[in-house]
Amino acid sequence: MSLKLLAEDDRPREKFLQKGKGSLSDSELLAIIMGSGNREESVVELARKILASVNNNWHQLSLLSLKDLMKFKGIGEAKAISIITALEIGRRRAGQEIPERTVIGNSNDAYSILKNNLSDLRTEEFWAIFLNNSNKVIHTSQLTQGGISQSIVDVRVLFKTALEHFSTGVIIAHNHPSGSLKPSKEDMNITQKIKEGGAILSIQLLDHIIITQNSYFSFSDAGLL
Repeated sequence: MSLKLLAEDDRPREKFLQKGKGSLSDSELLAIIMGSGNREESVVELARKILASVNNNWHQLSLLSLKDLMKFKGIGEAKAISIITALEIGRRRAGQEIPERTVIGNSNDAYSILKNNLSDLRTEEFWAIFLNNSNKVIHTSQLTQGGISQSIVDVRVLFKTALEHFSTGVIIAHNHPSGSLKPSKEDMNITQKIKEGGAILSIQLLDHIIITQNSYFSFSDAGLL
């Protein structure tokens, strides 16, 4: 394949990286699935030809068999399988319901999500629940694990995760293996630090929960936020 065609084969991927998936045309999306064209056509040109043969209709394309696709020059068995597989994934996705996200309405809701992860541990761990602006859970993750008496969280990691998930609110939590529900000085300091950092990024700290084997303490319920 010529250097020109090789360069053209890379253009859909570059566009994806620079402008995002929504900027790609149907032919560019199909081109990324195929990966390369043939000696006479770039991958985008080949993709246009294939789509044109089905009136640029994805449903019609999904009806083509392996043999149908392999009639196009440059489409071997592997590429044909990739195209059919991608279309099958799309079909299955369309048939699935969007899972309903859990809504956090109070501290007990947050405790119910995290208690199985934290209540019976012998060492401290620090977790966070990331929420959207409707207080629906987007993501839950363990951020650190430490010793018997302390687990230090890196605030930068916390907010990096929040930004990656486009979170507007966060609930932090850690356990006290000692069984004490009383916040330590360090607990108070890290809570304030995260609250102040979140204010700069427009990410609200909604609560900090301390979890023991049988109960929990909420900074929000105690008026400490």
